Amino acid sequence: MKLRFISTISLFFLALFFIASCSGEGEAKNQSGDVKNDSSSVDSTKKAEDEKKEKESDLIPVEVTSIGMGDISNFILLSSNLETEIQADVYPRAQGVVEKILTEEGRYIAKDEVMLKLEAREYEIAVNKARVEYEKQLSIYNRQQVMFNEKLLSQEEFDQVKYTMESAKYTLEDAQLRLDYMSITSPISGWVGERLTKIGARVQPSDKLFSVVNKTQVIAVVYVPEKNINELKMNQPAIITSENLQGENFEARIKRISPVVDPSSGTFKVTVGVKNKGQILKPGMFVNVHLIIDTHENALLIPKTAVVYENEYMNVFVVRDSVANKIRLEPGFQDSEKIESLNDSLLPNDKVIVVGQAGMKDKTKVRIVAERENKIIAKSEEK
Repeated sequence: MKLRFISTISLFFLALFFIASCSGEGEAKNQSGDVKNDSSSVDSTKKAEDEKKEKESDLIPVEVTSIGMGDISNFILLSSNLETEIQADVYPRAQGVVEKILTEEGRYIAKDEVMLKLEAREYEIAVNKARVEYEKQLSIYNRQQVMFNEKLLSQEEFDQVKYTMESAKYTLEDAQLRLDYMSITSPISGWVGERLTKIGARVQPSDKLFSVVNKTQVIAVVYVPEKNINELKMNQPAIITSENLQGENFEARIKRISPVVDPSSGTFKVTVGVKNKGQILKPGMFVNVHLIIDTHENALLIPKTAVVYENEYMNVFVVRDSVANKIRLEPGFQDSEKIESLNDSLLPNDKVIVVGQAGMKDKTKVRIVAERENKIIAKSEEK
C-alpha cells in the first residue's frame, strides 16, 4: 500500500515537470518569434530610409531665391572723374619769404582763416611810420579847422591841410593792406588738397601755395551723344556708382545741360550734381554715371545671378514640385543686378535657381538645399 502511494506521487511530479517543460518551450518559441518580427520591422524601416536617401542623392542640389516686384529704370551709362563744384587755388598777393605754415593737407579750413605767414617786419615798420604821419597830420588838421572856423585861415589854406591829412590816412591804409598781404588766407571753406611751398621759400604772386576743395558739393561732367539730347532735362534723376565702393549707389540730379553740340565728337556737355552722403566720394574718383530716362514701377524683377545665357537668349530655371522648369526670359529694362521680366509664365514668389543651374536641362529633378533672401527686392522696399 505504501509502495503504491509512493508510485502515485512520483507519477504526479513527473506529469507536472512534463507540463512545465512544454510551457517553457512554447514561451521560448513565442519570444523567438517576437524577436524575429522586431528585427524584420527594423530592417524594413532602414531599407525604406536607405531608398529615400538614395532617391534624394539622385536629385541635383540647388539654391533658389524668390522673384519679387520692384522698380527698375532705363538709363544712359557714361563714365567720368568726379570734380568739386567749389575749389580754389591760393596765391600770395605780394612777394616775400615764408615764415610760418599754419595748415596742412587734409585739414579743414574756414573761409578767411590764415593758412600761411610771410616775413612782415618791414611792412610792420611801414605801418607804424604811416600811422605816426597820419596822427601828425590829423592833429594839424584839427587845429587849422578851429582857426578856419574863427575866420583866421583862408579856404585855400584849410583845403590844403585837409588834403594832406587825407593823403596821410590813405598812406596808412595802404601800408596796413600790404601788411595784411603777409598773412595768406583761404578764399573758401573746405579741405586743403595740396600744399606746394615750404618754410623759408621765397614766393612771388604767380606761385601757387595751396589748393582748397569743398567735398560737400561734388559734380560729374559727362558728354552725352546728341541722339539723346531730347531725353534729358534739368533736375532729371541720376545714379552714381564706383567699382571701388561696391553696393553703394549715390543719388544725383542733372544741374546743367549745354545747348551746344560739339561737332567733332557729336556730344553735348551735361553736369550732374551728386549727393555726397558721408562725403565718401572724393574729387578725382572714377565713377559710372547712370542718367535715368525712364522708370517702370512694380515690375517683376529677376536677379542676374539666376540667368543662364544660351546664344542670344536668356533663360531661367523655376522650381515647381522639385522639378526645374526651363523658361526663356523676355527681358525689359535691366541694370547691373536685375532684369525686368515680361513673361506671363513667371509669377511673384516663384523660386528661381541662383546656384547649380549651369548646364542644367529642362525638367531636371532638383533638391533645394538653401533659399537666399532676395536682396534686390529688399533694397527696392527700403527706397
